[in-house]
Amino acid sequence: MSSSNPRFHTAPETVLPAEVQELASALAQLPSLYRQELEPIVERVIQGAHRRRQILTLVQEALAQLRLDMKYLIFDLEATRRERDTYRKLLEDSK
Repeated sequence: MSSSNPRFHTAPETVLPAEVQELASALAQLPSLYRQELEPIVERVIQGAHRRRQILTLVQEALAQLRLDMKYLIFDLEATRRERDTYRKLLEDSK
């Protein structure tokens, strides 16, 4: 939960952007009439920040996997080219 306002649900491993933390702190200082009106809106902002963080993490993981896959493909391509060149040379030498 956020240290600035425990009312808002945050995953322990997720760090909210400073602006969102500041917004939650400012909301906590408001009179309860205004706070009750704004809490659902701020909660949606916090949930949106969490979703964006999760999406960013997934994209970063996918890019890392893509980079690894590309390295394997390049390695395989180079090995295939070496094999082709070896067989081509053997074929030419046998003529």
